[in-house]
Amino acid sequence: MIKIKDAGQLPAIGLVIGCVIFGLGSLIVAHVDVGGYAMAFWRLAISGIVFTLLAAVFGQKMPVDKGSQANKKAFIFALLSGVFLGFDLALWHESIYAVGPGISTLLNSLQIFFLAALGFLLFKERQTIIQLISLVIALAGVVFIASPEFANNNHAAYGFITGIVSAVMLAASMTFIRLTHQNAPTPIFILMQRISIGGSLAMLIPMFLFDAGKILPNSLAEIGWILIYGTVMQCLAWGLIAYSIPKLSLALTGLLLLTEPVAALFIDYFWLDKPINTIQWTGAALTMFAIYLGSLKPKPFNETLKLRRYRFFAKFYRRR
Repeated sequence: MIKIKDAGQLPAIGLVIGCVIFGLGSLIVAHVDVGGYAMAFWRLAISGIVFTLLAAVFGQKMPVDKGSQANKKAFIFALLSGVFLGFDLALWHESIYAVGPGISTLLNSLQIFFLAALGFLLFKERQTIIQLISLVIALAGVVFIASPEFANNNHAAYGFITGIVSAVMLAASMTFIRLTHQNAPTPIFILMQRISIGGSLAMLIPMFLFDAGKILPNSLAEIGWILIYGTVMQCLAWGLIAYSIPKLSLALTGLLLLTEPVAALFIDYFWLDKPINTIQWTGAALTMFAIYLGSLKPKPFNETLKLRRYRFFAKFYRRR
């Protein structure tokens, strides 16, 4: 029996709001005088405290015995997911400083392609022709965005490299979330607590190495913005997205997730007065279209094979 997903508008609205809030987070990063690695540390440390409190309030615990091998692996995988998420956030912040929130968020959204590659290598998930075409379209879009940026911005190369590598880190983080659930299904608040712990610990050494002098906020206003960044952007936005995605079709989910880079681009152009020309807007549109195509999940191979067999043998039968 086929289950029909919730057709209500609430999940779709929640997903859009969550993505827009994530996009607004880039505005805080651009204005607070704290280093990229330090911002990642504070975001994850604050969210770790929040998720610990939420887990205690809702009584969430691991469903398996503490001494079990599966639980140990799940614990390690959750921490590793946090490590990669920490580097994802730090490199995304560095990209924001170099090329602005819009382009950096768009580059970070390319994680869908790296996630597909990891799915193929680790979980033997096949790719469709549409997804391969979407990769070519995405590369063309990035070229359109990059060409004017390299001509006018001395930090463009650094911004594009950190933005794309941040997408790789995000894909790796999401892969380890999947491995965590495969070993031991983990409640959401416990999972996010462990991810936050792993990420904040991973940022300690890079923060002191690369952000010396820019680790602590300089005013009460900056402290407030960092608290908002760690609670609203990491906890509230994540909660809305985590709630909404399972209740929507994959096609609609992929389309609505594009509101995050769209919001960041509009913030970049209208709020931060970053010049974005027609070629770059065209590249952004191509890239977002490619991301949408890449988000479409292919049918399982066995299901497709059975459908082809059915169609083949159906030719030899006629209803009477």
